[in-house]
Amino acid sequence: MADLILKPGREKSLLRRHPWVFSGAVAHVDGNPGMGETVDVRDSKGGFLARAAYSPHSQIRGRAWTFEPAEAVDADFLRRRVRAALAQRSTFNVQRSTDALRLIHAESDGLPGVVVDRYGEVLVLQSLTAGSEFWKQTLADILLDETGSSCIYERSDADVRQLEGLPEKVGLLRGAITSYQFPITENGLKFLVNLESGHKTGFYLDQRDNRLKVRQMAEGREVLDCFCYTGGFMVNALAGGAKSVVAVDASAEALALGRGNAALNGGQAERSEWIEGDVFQVLRKFRDAGRAFDMIVLDPPKFAPTAAQAEKASRGYKDINLLAFQLLREGGVLATFSCSGAISSDLFQKIVFAAATDARCDAQIVRWLAQASDHPVALTFPEGAYLKGLLCRVWK
Repeated sequence: MADLILKPGREKSLLRRHPWVFSGAVAHVDGNPGMGETVDVRDSKGGFLARAAYSPHSQIRGRAWTFEPAEAVDADFLRRRVRAALAQRSTFNVQRSTDALRLIHAESDGLPGVVVDRYGEVLVLQSLTAGSEFWKQTLADILLDETGSSCIYERSDADVRQLEGLPEKVGLLRGAITSYQFPITENGLKFLVNLESGHKTGFYLDQRDNRLKVRQMAEGREVLDCFCYTGGFMVNALAGGAKSVVAVDASAEALALGRGNAALNGGQAERSEWIEGDVFQVLRKFRDAGRAFDMIVLDPPKFAPTAAQAEKASRGYKDINLLAFQLLREGGVLATFSCSGAISSDLFQKIVFAAATDARCDAQIVRWLAQASDHPVALTFPEGAYLKGLLCRVWK
């Protein structure tokens, strides 16, 4: 086995069991490991630190599988990690409220680069790193054994694969499927999922609890759902008894699927309005026309894929939150989110505060919002807490 030798003093994060080894920390490589192969990470004096997947093209040169020197990385190791991840979901009874959930959440489940979501009987796998790609076929066999599913669809088309030197891969990995679009059930509501072209693995499973919270607060309110995608928040607001819901998104395809989701759950066309357009422009038009709402949901796409884009993203988040505060009536509620890993929870709260200040309105945080429990966050890997949100109430 090859060794990844670190520069003096660069072992601190690994001693805290953080799984990433950045290229700048590496002194040299002893041996000639291939992409995704397992290497031992050692400090400058040769002491064992971790056993990791080697990624020669990425700034993250190694991702730790284990910190135990006696633990081999093989099929049995992967099976133990998969079983542990499945047991965690069982402990929290996620499947009691839905047939669509995340089974494996990458580093936070001890399987760097491996994301697996379940939609009914179909598993959707994302392989995001060189290490997960190296073990993908073995993982696929294990997943079929451990879940009882007969079909795995691959959605390894995330941008991060380019940083790993990997091409996009989309298609059936195991089994057969009769349709790539089918309904799932979440908290008593039905939603259509498109495995081929849906965002992420087909649906935003991480927002499940937050969608339910919006439903619980929507009764009698006029609601504006921004970046609505396929209508997850809108359908929940309608189910919660909203007086009306306006849904805005730039994608005609997403809106079409959203209308289908609304129809699956009783339609309510007289209480629904769907607008195709740029959310920033639509919000400005609403403000200039004097429109107002009792509840606004802001669930934008990732504005800052990397830390270098955080400053520009911050301006975007402030703009949409400023506009939202200007459109809220007194006593109105704002559910606002960021899924940008480069925007910390603390920074996001400061951005929303600045937006409220510029809007000259008083607001309070009613609740901090986050990803659902099937998207756990390892304490040693805070980067796993990518989704952050605030539920605010306006006093103005």
